[in-house]
Amino acid sequence: MIKKNKLILDNLKKGLVASCQPIPQGPMDKSSIILAMAKSSLIGGAKGLRIEGEKNIKLIKKNTNVPIVGLIKRNLSNYPVIITPFLSDIEKIANAGADIIAFDATNRNRPESVKSIINEIKKFNKISMADCSSIFDVKNAIKSDVDIISTTLSGYTKNKIPEYPDFKLLRESISLKIPVIAEGRFNTPYLAKKAIKMGAHCVVVGTALNRVEIITNNFVNTINE
Repeated sequence: MIKKNKLILDNLKKGLVASCQPIPQGPMDKSSIILAMAKSSLIGGAKGLRIEGEKNIKLIKKNTNVPIVGLIKRNLSNYPVIITPFLSDIEKIANAGADIIAFDATNRNRPESVKSIINEIKKFNKISMADCSSIFDVKNAIKSDVDIISTTLSGYTKNKIPEYPDFKLLRESISLKIPVIAEGRFNTPYLAKKAIKMGAHCVVVGTALNRVEIITNNFVNTINE
C-alpha cells in the first residue's frame, strides 16, 4: 500500500465514520443537506465520511478535509448488487475525490467480478473496501488483494434483516489480519465501542445518525407498542 493510503487508514484508526446517506428521494436527499450532515458529523468528532454519488462526493471533498469513503448505488434489473457494480463507477468516484472506494463483494450474480473491481480501484491509487455479507465474501476479497474489509452487507442479502450487528462475522474477519471496518446496525454508542474493543479498525454509523425518518419512526413504534 502506498504511503498516502496508509496514512489515510491510520487517521481512521479507532474512529467513527459517519455515513451521510439520506433516504433516496426523501426530503433530505439534497446535496446541500448532505453537506450539512457531513459538517455536523465532523463537529461531533467523526474521523471520516461515507458518501454516495459522484456529485455529493465532489461537494463534500471540496468542503471537508477528512477521508471519504465513496460509492455509487445502482438499482439494476438484472443483478442484485447495488454498491459500485460497474468498473466505470470507479473512475467517477475516484475523479470526484474519494480516498476509499466501497463496493459490493458478495457472492451473487454481478456485472463485474470482485477481482476486476479491486484491480480497477488500484489503477487510481485508491483504497479498495469490500462490503461483505459473509466470511466467504471476506476470504474471496482478501484472495483478490483487497485493502480493507467491511461487514456492511451482513444481514442485507436475505429476506429478514437481523436486529443486531454481526459480531461473529466481525470477529472472524479480524482474525484474518486485515483492517476490518464494522458496519451494519452498529446503532448505539455501546455497540460501536464493543466493535472497536474487539479490534475493528473503525466503525461506520449511518441510519442512527442521519436518517431522521427511521429514527423518528423507531420512537413512534416503541411508544405505540
